[in-house]
Amino acid sequence: MTALTEQPRCCAPTGDRCGEGVLWHPGEQAVYWTDITRFLIHRYDPARECVKSWLFDEVVSAVLLTTRDNVLAVCLGSRVILWDPTSDERRDHGFKLPGWPAVRLNDAGVDPRGSLWAGSMRNNVNADGSDGEAGGTDGVLLRIDPDGTVHEMERQLGISNTLAWSPDQKTFYFGDTLANTIWSYGYDNETGGIRKTSAHLASFGRGLPDGSTIDADGFIWNCRWDGGCIVRVAPSGEAERVIEMPTRNVTNCTFGGAGLDILYVTTAASPDRGDRLAGSLFAMKTSVRGLPENRFRIDG
Repeated sequence: MTALTEQPRCCAPTGDRCGEGVLWHPGEQAVYWTDITRFLIHRYDPARECVKSWLFDEVVSAVLLTTRDNVLAVCLGSRVILWDPTSDERRDHGFKLPGWPAVRLNDAGVDPRGSLWAGSMRNNVNADGSDGEAGGTDGVLLRIDPDGTVHEMERQLGISNTLAWSPDQKTFYFGDTLANTIWSYGYDNETGGIRKTSAHLASFGRGLPDGSTIDADGFIWNCRWDGGCIVRVAPSGEAERVIEMPTRNVTNCTFGGAGLDILYVTTAASPDRGDRLAGSLFAMKTSVRGLPENRFRIDG
């Protein structure tokens, strides 16, 4: 069985410097994603083949569904906000990242319990959007519960990337780009606790691990920074197949479409002069389905 029924196609040539945080919104049948270093959120409407963008005042790293269909949770560099795209109303959720601006939020996800998980890293984006210096192990992994309680789950991280939960809700996957590793953890759906069990994908030879999604069969689809590809990883940890992409820096992906069988992929700028599609949003039809996005509980 092949995992693809069509090759990757460029559906939005937005020229992002660092496209990231991609989200399928089932109520709108639309894709949201960010451009971290241009402080943007984009929305792509596949039916109309059009893009709308919003400008923010700092890094924007992730967009997440909430239990209110018209409100999205947005991870900025310094904090989490709640945002209504229709009215453009923006209000603080209440969480602010300790240590900002020396560190910033990066990849994020929502667990089956409705808690928001966000990883941080040394801030590599200056206030004007220019590149700063990355590196170190300043990052932490945080769980923000619906009542606002914050739990530190991991620390001494380089660049937090990949947050995904298995279909049976018993395993959590989390990665550190600089360590070139995605780990698996036992996940307790009652308490939200995790226990590291093993390296799920380590030292893979194509680039470094960036964002990921998971399909209904429990396979991780991991985007490879500087690797020009996506690697599909079996629940056993084996690299089941490599999907070649037409650009170098592949950053994040999610399943969308009415059947959750279209993979949407974000990318970033490339140092290769001939990489003209770098920073575009791509789509490809697959023969497998994704999982519905979990929603951050904000009711009441």
